[in-house]
Amino acid sequence: MHNSILLNTLKGVETSRPPVWFMRQAGRVLPSYLDLRSRYSFWQLMKDPGLASKVTLLPVDDLGVDAAILFSDILVIPYAMGMGLDFTDEGPKFEVPLIETADPLERLSPDPSKLEYIYRAIDETVKSRPPGIPLIGFAGAPFTVMCYMLEGLSSKKEFRDAVAFIYNNISLTEKITGIVTDLTIEYAEKQISHGIDVFQLFDTHAGVLPFDFYKRMFLPAVERISAAVRDKGVPFIFFPKGIGAGLEEIKPELCDFAGIDWQTPIEKARKMVHKGVGLQGNFDPRILFAGRPTIEKELEKYLEFGRREKNWIFNLGHGFMPGVPFENARFVVDWVKSANWNRR
Repeated sequence: MHNSILLNTLKGVETSRPPVWFMRQAGRVLPSYLDLRSRYSFWQLMKDPGLASKVTLLPVDDLGVDAAILFSDILVIPYAMGMGLDFTDEGPKFEVPLIETADPLERLSPDPSKLEYIYRAIDETVKSRPPGIPLIGFAGAPFTVMCYMLEGLSSKKEFRDAVAFIYNNISLTEKITGIVTDLTIEYAEKQISHGIDVFQLFDTHAGVLPFDFYKRMFLPAVERISAAVRDKGVPFIFFPKGIGAGLEEIKPELCDFAGIDWQTPIEKARKMVHKGVGLQGNFDPRILFAGRPTIEKELEKYLEFGRREKNWIFNLGHGFMPGVPFENARFVVDWVKSANWNRR
């Protein structure tokens, strides 16, 4: 694909400004999405290729972002393993969490065909996207996905019961991790074969565990997924939210770019993450509830960093939060595109 500022940045080509896109951009903040959501369930939007493609591309038209990210969910993997899944107002919920079953391994029966609707949505999106707009595919990292599989739903995102299960069942956890990882690799490779340009792995709850334990138990799975994606020539972005000092372990062997949450200052993150790895994100999504003068003041703090660091993608430190004014999200995109980054 030619003339993509995101792909050029990922490849190390110097650009006049940072590319900009948002996690959770296909939904929540968009009036056009909320209108569709009032008429269709979440499952209906995901499973209809035309609707899923439409939602995927809405942010490109409505916000002016530099990339589209597939409209889907990280929990499609356990759904494809036979775990009954529903999306409630409180969040995703499994019919019977693994910790409530006598034999968790017996509950898991991977069926890759249950993911075919996603590949049809990718096909539709690739056909209908505007020129120069890359498509980002994604999956949830095995640890984060397993938190939900084990506990079913955790509104506080502490996953106390899931973590207790992991500590008390190391060998069983390793087996479940292997099953989830294998299907995730197949899922990522199929996304690539259908035309995604970038792949991001979300480990939203990586910070729930002490990093040394996370590194030993779950980082090898991330390495396997990364190797499979990069072997196909596709850039790999890893977002391990909340790992703090663990950023020092992010090296080029693990990923091309690392997502940075808002808890770690971007300048500090740059010193911690290996120089051979690009950075993405860090802007606090909660600031988008403020007035525009406050938002602009916070944005200006990134100018010097963005002028100096060419391998940085503007994004949030996590996804959009419910209730963020659409006009504020659009203001951020316009500001990033029009600011004087003084790179050339």
